[in-house]
Amino acid sequence: MELRQRALEALSECDPATKVAATQAAWAAWTMSEAGAQFDPAAQLTPAQPLPGRPGSPRLVSAVEVPRRTPFTTEGRAALLHAVAHIEFNAINLALDAVWRFAGMPIAYYRDWLSVAAEEALHFTLVREHLNTLGRDYGDFVAHNGLWAMAESTAADLTARMALVPRTLEARGLDATPPMQRRLLQAGDARAAEILGLILRDEVGHVAIGNHWYRRQCALAGLDPLDHYAELTRRHGAPRLKGPFNLEARRRAGFTPEELAALEAVAGGRPAGD
Repeated sequence: MELRQRALEALSECDPATKVAATQAAWAAWTMSEAGAQFDPAAQLTPAQPLPGRPGSPRLVSAVEVPRRTPFTTEGRAALLHAVAHIEFNAINLALDAVWRFAGMPIAYYRDWLSVAAEEALHFTLVREHLNTLGRDYGDFVAHNGLWAMAESTAADLTARMALVPRTLEARGLDATPPMQRRLLQAGDARAAEILGLILRDEVGHVAIGNHWYRRQCALAGLDPLDHYAELTRRHGAPRLKGPFNLEARRRAGFTPEELAALEAVAGGRPAGD
């Protein structure tokens, strides 16, 4: 099967374990192919069913309906890790969607996002396995759909997708993860903190990929990345980000000093551990 079609098939899978396996198989097929074999960047693909494929649970609610979670009880820690698992499940879908949806990009673009999908599949699996040790599984708590809602809003605009999903919504994880790790360590869950450390390491690279392709699209269109980003956030109703920010991780992910200054000016935030 053509590799972008394989990404679409994986995105359409509803069962989480099957989606993970299909994603990892697609990446393995890519790494074993030669010079884009089984790959057609110009193919116009059509989904056979509504996207994304997902299980009947968790029940999706608005963000304000998701209760606050504390790691200092077993149930609270399970709920917190469930929220992380849901983010990683959505991240698999988002990366796969970036592969199949946007035709005509350089081969490196598809390689980047398929590799991201495979890493997100690993993240989801690690968090889910640890959640199982707490007597819970993915789907046992409610969750919200903010990440995929932004994917739908940017479905017709690759530049907006790169601006508002990896380098905005997913970049929030760079800020949120270190404090979460500290709280999990205080709660005595070293394994959960270790998994989050692995996720943070990889997410720096994922956000960097989003930054690279966003700037590439802006350059092709003759757009100023900073000004256009502000316009896209208004056009698509992106949430206003709040500090403190993990400036060191954001720098490693490719944010410029000007972008970080603008982020803090708009958010009124303060540096996080900078």
